[in-house]
Amino acid sequence: MRAAWLPRWLTTPPSRCAVCGAWPASALCAGCATVFARPQHRCRLCALPLTGAAPVCGACLREPPPLDACLAAVPYAYPWSSLVARFKFSGEPGWAGALAGRMALVPGAAEEIARADLVLPMPLAPRRLAERGFNQALLLAHNLAPARTQAHLLLRLRETGSQATLERKARSLNVRHAFGVDPLRAAEVAGRCVLLVDDVMTSGASLHSAAQAVRQAGALRVSALVLARTDEPH
Repeated sequence: MRAAWLPRWLTTPPSRCAVCGAWPASALCAGCATVFARPQHRCRLCALPLTGAAPVCGACLREPPPLDACLAAVPYAYPWSSLVARFKFSGEPGWAGALAGRMALVPGAAEEIARADLVLPMPLAPRRLAERGFNQALLLAHNLAPARTQAHLLLRLRETGSQATLERKARSLNVRHAFGVDPLRAAEVAGRCVLLVDDVMTSGASLHSAAQAVRQAGALRVSALVLARTDEPH
């Protein structure tokens, strides 16, 4: 679904494979998808890769996150890191459809999308939204579930600055109480199943902060679906 505020030429998906250059092809051709998007066994609560058969990693068993499920489509590595950068920072929102399509293929994603009463994109700070011109998480959510996506129900309450240079504990402190549900619409969340959507998950601090805000508003279930996950240890 094309975002209404963006012109059609900006939302047209690429017709040439961005990795191998095959043309005509999808944004990521079938051959490259086979190579770079192999299914990977991941923790069902934090989406970090697992080597054994256990469904949950040790860290999540010791300290369960505020998510009932967390799914990631691909590792944040080549070529996905480059494609995400083009999508977010090079004015190419047309990538949203192709990237959301990859997210929808994750085992369990179809069930989480179908179960969700509300699909909430992670909100951008106003300054970043003004600079970028669009919220990449919102475009992904619109492509995944347009009828249930709510753009302004989950709010960013304050600027948090960059998370990139912060350690794990500092990331959590940086985004504590940074998100909240619109107080005039909190009743829409109570008793509902909520799916949070974002493009990249690093430590999970932002998603966890948002999940806690949604739970405080009375959500029955909170899950997350992201495009890329940094495969870093806890």
